[in-house]
Amino acid sequence: MAATSSSQLKNICVLSGFRYGKYKEFVQAAIDLCRAIAERKLHLVNGGGDRGLSKLVSEAAFIRGSQVLGIIPKALKPLGYLPDPPTGEELVVSGMQERISEMLNHADDFIFLPGDLATLEALITFASWAHLNIHKKIHRFVKSKKLFIFASTANELLDLLQAYKPEPDPMTLALDWATEDDGSNSRKKV
Repeated sequence: MAATSSSQLKNICVLSGFRYGKYKEFVQAAIDLCRAIAERKLHLVNGGGDRGLSKLVSEAAFIRGSQVLGIIPKALKPLGYLPDPPTGEELVVSGMQERISEMLNHADDFIFLPGDLATLEALITFASWAHLNIHKKIHRFVKSKKLFIFASTANELLDLLQAYKPEPDPMTLALDWATEDDGSNSRKKV
């Protein structure tokens, strides 16, 4: 499930926590969001969790016909965080930073539901990397000086994401994040 061009929203990453939280509204919002994702024939990328809102999100999208890709670090596998049977495909990665990189590779846009510190870490990393022009997927949040987009319904949120037109930041356009170094010269004795 590879990401598509920035003008076409096809794969959406939804990140949330391993707990439902104390507000029933969060549960209903997660279900409504995944219904809307499936109705629009979008594919879901998530953290591969088997608990709380994470599980609810992947199950709600999967049973309604969306393709689901759960990206999870290898260390979480023995803790029972992977559904059995899995709801969709799973991609096991080496660690949390590789997880974030793979989410960027596979998703066109991101939605964050209430979560834990790992959800917050991903939000901050995605926003920081967008600011530095490492990717252009959630650049709208930084450029428009908004970190969050609020909507009354799941469909309104998806409409806002679909309608976005990027405005590149001239300060970071010239940055080149490609690395050609094989790492052999990264540490030299002086």
